[in-house]
Amino acid sequence: MAVASLRMLWRSPIHCWKLGGIAMKDQNWQQQRSHRLSPSDDELYQKTTVSLLEKDSSNLIFIDGYTTHGFTINGNRIIGPCAVIPRTILQWNVGSYKDISRESLALFYMLEPKIEILVLGTGGRVERLDSDLLKFMRQKGIAVEVQDTPNACATFNFLSSEHRITAAGLIPPLGFKKTSLIVSQ
Repeated sequence: MAVASLRMLWRSPIHCWKLGGIAMKDQNWQQQRSHRLSPSDDELYQKTTVSLLEKDSSNLIFIDGYTTHGFTINGNRIIGPCAVIPRTILQWNVGSYKDISRESLALFYMLEPKIEILVLGTGGRVERLDSDLLKFMRQKGIAVEVQDTPNACATFNFLSSEHRITAAGLIPPLGFKKTSLIVSQ
């Protein structure tokens, strides 16, 4: 019991108890790694390795940035509105959110495998689309997220990084100079 109370007094870095100049080694004491702030000597000399778990991530499409003229997608410059579908980028024949119709969305619901979520970027601000059009897309089994283009780009990147079957219809935002999105993979 006296030894147990002495253990509470003081520990030295070399795992000995010091009491009045007498060092007593503690055989049962183990260093607790969960409370240390710095690595020990043996951990400093261990090699660090990295294993890439997502070998197919280079096939994913990420939107790098946008301007008033178009988009940068996986390093490629796209001029004007575009449709981004899994592994493909296409010109989208719409001039503004007013041109979004069943015909302009046909590309998205005719795809196989069927997309889960369609992210629509309506330009510099969120625009209200026809409720019958959104209902029609839900009947086709596709959820539609309508946002301003900057947020639609970020949402598309997030959903793609989660390996969701996602597509985007993007209209360049007016009034923006050049913006880059931060893409974390």
